[in-house]
Amino acid sequence: MNAPPSRPAASPRARIAALEREDKWFLGGLDGVVWAPPFPRWLHRPGFWDPVHLLQHEVGPGFSVALVDDGAEARLRGAAGDPDGREATPRRWRPGRLVATWSDERGLIFEERRQVLPGGILESAWHVPAELEGCVVGFTAQPADATDGVEPTAAGVGWTRTVSDRRGQELVLRMELAGSVSPAWRRIIPSEGRATPEWRHSPFADGGGALGNTAAAGAGAASGPPPDPNADPNADPGVRRSGWIWIAVALPLAGIDNGGPQTFRLTLRLRGAEARGLAPSSGTASAWESFFGGFPHFESGDPYLDRYFDYRIYGLGLNRIEGRWGPVRHPAIAEGPEYFHAPIAYSAQCHMMEMRWRKGGREAWGSLLNFVDNRKPDGSFHGRLYPERLEGTDFYHANWGDALLAVDDMHPDAAALARCYEGLSRYARWLTAERDPEASGMFTVTNHFETGQEYMSRYMAVDGEADVAGWRPRLRLKGIDVTVYAHQLFRALASVARRVERPGDEAGWRGLADRCWKAIDGRMWSAEAGLFTDVDGRTGERTGVKAAVGFYPLLTGRVGGARLEALLDHLEDPRTFGTRFPLPSSSVDDPRFSAEGIWRGKRRNCPWNGRVWPMTTSHVIEGLLRCWRGGSQRAGALAADMLNRFARMMFTDGDPSRPNCFEHYNPHTGRACHFRGIDDYQHSWILDLLARGFAGLHLDASGIEVRPLPNGPARVSLGPVVARGRTVCVDVAPGRVTATVDGERLEGPRGEALRVPWAP
Repeated sequence: MNAPPSRPAASPRARIAALEREDKWFLGGLDGVVWAPPFPRWLHRPGFWDPVHLLQHEVGPGFSVALVDDGAEARLRGAAGDPDGREATPRRWRPGRLVATWSDERGLIFEERRQVLPGGILESAWHVPAELEGCVVGFTAQPADATDGVEPTAAGVGWTRTVSDRRGQELVLRMELAGSVSPAWRRIIPSEGRATPEWRHSPFADGGGALGNTAAAGAGAASGPPPDPNADPNADPGVRRSGWIWIAVALPLAGIDNGGPQTFRLTLRLRGAEARGLAPSSGTASAWESFFGGFPHFESGDPYLDRYFDYRIYGLGLNRIEGRWGPVRHPAIAEGPEYFHAPIAYSAQCHMMEMRWRKGGREAWGSLLNFVDNRKPDGSFHGRLYPERLEGTDFYHANWGDALLAVDDMHPDAAALARCYEGLSRYARWLTAERDPEASGMFTVTNHFETGQEYMSRYMAVDGEADVAGWRPRLRLKGIDVTVYAHQLFRALASVARRVERPGDEAGWRGLADRCWKAIDGRMWSAEAGLFTDVDGRTGERTGVKAAVGFYPLLTGRVGGARLEALLDHLEDPRTFGTRFPLPSSSVDDPRFSAEGIWRGKRRNCPWNGRVWPMTTSHVIEGLLRCWRGGSQRAGALAADMLNRFARMMFTDGDPSRPNCFEHYNPHTGRACHFRGIDDYQHSWILDLLARGFAGLHLDASGIEVRPLPNGPARVSLGPVVARGRTVCVDVAPGRVTATVDGERLEGPRGEALRVPWAP
């Protein structure tokens, strides 16, 4: 049928530019190196002095930059006149770059562009006025007791650095501070005292042996650093293992074409990583444009929804990990910045749901394959994956079954599916043997961390010390969430068994799924609470504690009738879960409820006794979406309403130009946990919900279905979506929906599902 042409999608460059703002600084190279200090101390100074992270390992200090002429530093200030640029330095951020504007005492203007490039490179590039003389100097201070092998390189100075994560796991890096042209000079000076990115406090600022004869230093640079004339020849060499090793590399301004930038790069690379193919990239703009270009464009006319869709793509790119870090052999997504910058099992399901919307689906499959390939001998999965040693990785439950089917729907890969089936089969057998040995159909939670949801009444109902026991396995709580996860896993394995030539397995998996459902339906429904609840594994009694995980059975598509209506009542009732921003992790009437995250009189970093966690909200909206597709109009209307409020919560002060993604939020005010500083935390799948909810696009092996949620935006366009070897675009209008599949257009009434089978 004829239909109006689809609106042209904005280019990746335009979408990236539209996210520009002045209050962000997070930068990433789309490969596992990210500069995202939560509370930067030195953002007002040039360069990257605040720490960078290589996966979960913090590496700092980075480096700073000074303009030096005859030993004197040009004092940089922001354009508004602050001599230190602490508050006034204008900064413009967009995914992939941070541009700062500086001036000196004479009013000369300098522009600095900071980028984190693929290959572990932190780059500070400077455009300087042609009349400037002297040198641009990059300098750093490295802790002497963790630094070895400091020596000149062709373009700067290199060294070996050992860093440790929060658990004491060591990582050995090869680092280099280098410039874009041959150095005028370079210096290496051990020093006591403090290490700050201020030139006047560095040992180089005193002149003499520090800066010395520039020409002589430059001539001798290739053979090593000049000796320090102030050094004590009788000093114990061990003194070099305390304090700091200061390193400086100077680039000359004289005779340089100032039409191009003077560039400093600090490179972080695993020792010996060159042999594994970690080659530096020539630039980051093209890498970010390529990443954005793999996703469809979403447009609704609602500034919150439109901006958040692309902001989410940025967050996924910031936390992307290239599959070249030891056990992390497949591209995947980290849970967030700082020590969350590693593949983590609990959030991998979210990344699979969202990354399937990128062309190729490599990261979607990789987010599961990394855990499958590194499974433990008993079949269980590590909770986290580290770049060198898999020790102290803990364990998290996750909804692997739904995520597997979701990725397979859009990016079928027979080899990957077979590997995942084998790995998840072993995991399922471990889960059954270790967490349900009594064959109850319900699965045990042994501590409050392994669900990813600590500090809740649901655990205290079976153990009054559950919140102080740490990771020790002491609970016997039959968890409603992990039981639903198990049900979905068994059902997924049953649906896949025949395709991977294991038809004999199908009946067994279906039997386990049915046993799970009978337990959920018969033993975990609390008529008093009007909600599904956990069961005390010691007594077999329901706890009756109302928590957001009590809605998770909606994911099964098997909840209906009066029970479904009771669940929907709770989601609309402000006395339990119907708060302004959806939805509190624990019911408002829970005696331990706190919208502010106070637990036992203390504000916690990760409280689940009332805060809104985007992870939980995603689960519940997903469940409503499935119920709506199964016939519940009320569930569809509520899904649309919650998705709208969910998206609006994720903006600082309600400002549509300032999207965020923190760990948790106040359910009454929508205020994020800014005190944590962990923004861009990928712990939900809102991009996927926007695409399937408001654009209404669902793809699987049979074809596509376009069925947008009721009461969504009047007009929505999504595309191009590249999946299953097809290219799909969707346009939603007030009365019609249009789907374009490989250039062929079809349309139908908005209130009915438009189904398009794949052409043979």
